[in-house]
Amino acid sequence: MAIRKFVLLMLLPVWGSLFAQTTSKINFQDSIVHDSSAAKQLKFNVKQLILPVTFIGFGAIGINSDQLKKLNSEISEEVTEHIDKRITIDDFLQYAPAASVYALGAFGVEGKNNLKDKSIILGTSFLIMTTVVTGLKVVTKVERPDLTSNNSFPSGHTATAFMGAEFLYQEYKDVSIWYGVSGYAIATFTGAFRMYNNRHWLTDVVAGAGIGILSAKAGYWLFPTVNKLFTSKSNPNKKSAFIPYYDGKQVGFGYISSF
Repeated sequence: MAIRKFVLLMLLPVWGSLFAQTTSKINFQDSIVHDSSAAKQLKFNVKQLILPVTFIGFGAIGINSDQLKKLNSEISEEVTEHIDKRITIDDFLQYAPAASVYALGAFGVEGKNNLKDKSIILGTSFLIMTTVVTGLKVVTKVERPDLTSNNSFPSGHTATAFMGAEFLYQEYKDVSIWYGVSGYAIATFTGAFRMYNNRHWLTDVVAGAGIGILSAKAGYWLFPTVNKLFTSKSNPNKKSAFIPYYDGKQVGFGYISSF
């Protein structure tokens, strides 16, 4: 029974993302402006908050809910019983959806934004996500399932993966919705592996998914404002961009400016 609940609950982000994507196709077409790169961004709509806020709320309730704590424990016990050894693929899988945006661009598949604009959006999203996740870890002090530390809530790996999945969806949903579906599938597997490796509870993973999705959306909402910081009125030929990097140990962003 517990393992069945685990499978069903881990599929919720994929089902939710498919619902959100379909709904956005039907109801939010007027939220996207197509006449220029700087204007082709997602505009804020309260309905866009439903899915991520629900996920975050579920995770937050789980901190003090005896019923959800019991579910966390049941799933953790069921999963760890069948673990032969840890599979650390989640350490790399978390970056795959966001990296796919740049890989697709490198292979000539054009998305919504150019390199500069999408890098600013991703940088903004990453900053928001990291700030929220780090702050909640410090405040909540939830013990990890493996008892190694008190920073389990929320899952940073899952937040990173779902932020990238939403980023991938927003950039390529007009090309093919399947890019977004694949990104969300990878993000879901990342969350599942965090639980498989006994590093997070179910509520940590679900909350991380919500934070990641919301952070990516916020990156698009804030783009017109943030973009002004990288636009020089005195020198219209100045070009600036965030460049993401990964050195084998950590991920980050570099800033490049040409005059």
